[in-house]
Parts: sequence; structure tokens; C-alpha cells
Amino acid sequence: MVEEHGPGILMAAFIIVVGILFNPFTAKAEEFHWGFKKATDGVPPNAGSALDDLLNKYGAIYKGSPNEKVVYLTFDNGYENGYTESILNTLKKEEAPATFFLTGHYLKSAAPLVKRMVEDGHIIGNHSYGHPNMANLSEEKMEEEWKKFDELLKATAGVERTTYARPPEGIFNERLLAKGNELGYRHMFWSIAFIDWHADKPRGKAYAYNELMDQLHPGALILMHTVSPDNAEALPDFIRDAKKLGYEFRSLDDLVLEYENVSPVLR
Repeated sequence: MVEEHGPGILMAAFIIVVGILFNPFTAKAEEFHWGFKKATDGVPPNAGSALDDLLNKYGAIYKGSPNEKVVYLTFDNGYENGYTESILNTLKKEEAPATFFLTGHYLKSAAPLVKRMVEDGHIIGNHSYGHPNMANLSEEKMEEEWKKFDELLKATAGVERTTYARPPEGIFNERLLAKGNELGYRHMFWSIAFIDWHADKPRGKAYAYNELMDQLHPGALILMHTVSPDNAEALPDFIRDAKKLGYEFRSLDDLVLEYENVSPVLR
């Protein structure tokens, strides 16, 4: 169940549109693959006005304020490969909150780690139960994917339900965003990512560290995977060095409060 976000992360802004444009008689809606040019020189990436408008219509978020040095850490976990405990240890030591977008497979195969995520105060996100292309599903199947995950999460870790969703491989359409909203899910994308999901092709600590630091920008919503040692090894130095540059690490709950212009509760 290796997750792949593909080369789109490395390319200029793009939208792959299928279905209606190719076949006006098909019921399949437009399909978007999340990706854009990487951030450089501390300037946040831009998905473009059309896509920004679509996301804003459904409260979907991929970055925070460009005026605040804040970082939001998220991890996608399709399966466990032995590095999540190290990541959790780092987050605890550095007092950095994170959101873990999990699949049904992960809930079943790594229940002790899921419980620790919850006990450590991290947020669990819904990455679907079976990791399908959610944009290809009927609305009934979309609901089944999310709710089946939530039911297993409640049985595993006592969490009533998730509120943040992330589509596998970043593939989505407007139907998915709308159905998510109807069921109480808010989609969370990302503004920083890199090729880090090949468990059998580690590229070293420096690779992950440099990708994170080179793309760092105010309001960064970072996506990482936990299957490679690169991220686990680079994370401590990245968090410490980002803090030295004046960055704070906050949770997706804080990002939503900012998005909704709600004053956060003072800690």
C-alpha cells in the first residue's frame, strides 16, 4: 500500500482533467491531481486562482498565512515500516504537534502506534479505509471509505471520528470536496512535499533535510511519509533549525482557526 503522489510535485502548476472533457457522455467529473512548482526563497507556492477558488468554496486548505512563520506538520501512513516511533519521539521532545493521515490497513497493523499518536495529543486524519482513487467512487462509496475508517479508529483508539481528510495520491474532484463537507470532513492538502515514499530507495538524511529547508515558507503545510528512514533522521534537525529561523509549529486545528478568522485559545 505504498502511497505515490507522483512527479506533479516537481512540475509547474498543472491540473489533469479527465472525464467530461474527453467524453461528454460520461458521468465522471473533472479529476484533479494535486501538484505545483516547489516553493523557493521562502515564498509560498500558488495553486492558481481557479483551483484556489474551488478549494475555498469547500474550506479545503493547503497553506497558512504568508505573513506568519508557522509550520504545520502532517504525515501520511499507509503502512508501518519501523520509523514512526522515532518520529513520535522527536515530536514529543520538540513539542511539535502533527496530524497523521492513516488508512484502514495502518489502523489494523499498527494499533499501538495509533494509540500513542492519540495519547501524545496528535490529530488523526482520514486517508480513506482502502486507499482508492476517491474521485472515481460514487458518493455512496466515498462515504463508505470515510465512515469505515472512522468506525475502526473508534474501536482501535477511542477517537469518535475524524474531521480532516486527505485523498490518496492527492487525486480529487469537486464531488469529493462537496460530499466531504456534507459528512463533516474538511480536506487538507499541502504546500511542501517531495519524493519520500519509496521505502526501498532511501536517499539519506541530508536529502530530506535539504528538501524541507529549501521549500520552507511561512504558513507551510508539510506532507511527509513515514516509510523511509530519511524523514525520521532529518526531522530533529529540521524542527530545531526551523525554530532558529523563527518558525513555530502548530496543529491543523490552529490552521483552521486562522482560516476561519477565529482567535485561537491562548495556551
